[in-house]
Amino acid sequence: MLKRSILILLLAFICLIPPAFAAPPSRDMVIMDAQSNHSFVSVRFLNGFDGNQVQWNEAAKRIEITRNDVHISMTLGQKTANIKDHSIPLQDAPFKDNGSVYVPLQPISKEFGYQLEWLKESNAVKVSSNSSFSVLPVVTRSAGKQEGCPIISEKKTFKVGGRSFSVQMITISLMNPKVQMDVVLAGNKPGMVEDLSSIAKRSSAAVAINGTFFDAYTSGSYKAPYGYIMSKGDIKMSSSGDQRVIFTYDENQFVRLIAGSDFQDKHGQGLIEGGLQAGPRLVVDGKVSLNVKKEGFKDPKILTGGGARSALGITKDHKLILLTTGGATIPQLAEIMRQTGAYQAMNLDGGASSGLYYNGKYLTTPGRKISNALVIKVQ
Repeated sequence: MLKRSILILLLAFICLIPPAFAAPPSRDMVIMDAQSNHSFVSVRFLNGFDGNQVQWNEAAKRIEITRNDVHISMTLGQKTANIKDHSIPLQDAPFKDNGSVYVPLQPISKEFGYQLEWLKESNAVKVSSNSSFSVLPVVTRSAGKQEGCPIISEKKTFKVGGRSFSVQMITISLMNPKVQMDVVLAGNKPGMVEDLSSIAKRSSAAVAINGTFFDAYTSGSYKAPYGYIMSKGDIKMSSSGDQRVIFTYDENQFVRLIAGSDFQDKHGQGLIEGGLQAGPRLVVDGKVSLNVKKEGFKDPKILTGGGARSALGITKDHKLILLTTGGATIPQLAEIMRQTGAYQAMNLDGGASSGLYYNGKYLTTPGRKISNALVIKVQ
């Protein structure tokens, strides 16, 4: 009898959870309507941001958003809102997508006094108030749909300057809520090395690629990784003053490439959950852009040589491209990444370290144990 009472109480509690928040986890994002060019934000994001309180009335399909003395009421599918007890027309009606409720961003930002800044480089919007801010990726309304398979593996050929390069390429849909990233150290501490496949398996990863440069040729047991390494909000390795590019991601799996000199500031703002530093940068805003010496590289293998390469790219619609190829110079690798559709791209450690693991096996087998890896998990 006691067990039955507990079960009844538990079911009653579950029924009190608003469906808009009880739905499967989703990414916080701004959805842009491709036809009207108007933007929408999820009530999941608004709930708690800048002190907002959001209530969802399932029966009436109504959203109530309150902060201090400002109260906004909207209803799914209706182009009117009640603001401070006055009814006003809306250009767009709130809608529901993949279990999340979205409301027009413009009237929200106007009434609550939010500043909106479009970040072209990362295709995102910075939403700022007097007390807080957040950076949200922007996707088109059609791109907001969850894909059946968040990971696609392909073997492709790209032509660069009369040469053909065979590549192994994996594309990950970062806005799919099942996808989670992590940066994993060999042996879980700096200075150790481990097989890429071993790192992937013990991390329960679907995908893994080698990460930062490290001292692979020392005779000592400590093989120092070079550059920043960060995982689960903790800095595992520091590299103050280093200009080389860093791949970063936040708790929302929103990814960016930043200069090493910007790392401490971004980290201090709470914008980085994990990341790794390598370089050089290959593609900026969809165009090949190389400034190898400015990033501090002096090794001929980077400046002029060719060899096995690993790289990552970010598309405008927030997909992550992981790629390996052989025999390419850095300029050739940059052109390959541009052809993949990467809007931003960077080089990772290469040579014998270059490796790509997917679905339990190697697509590219490294020639040595490695220091660290970027891994992708699918929940």
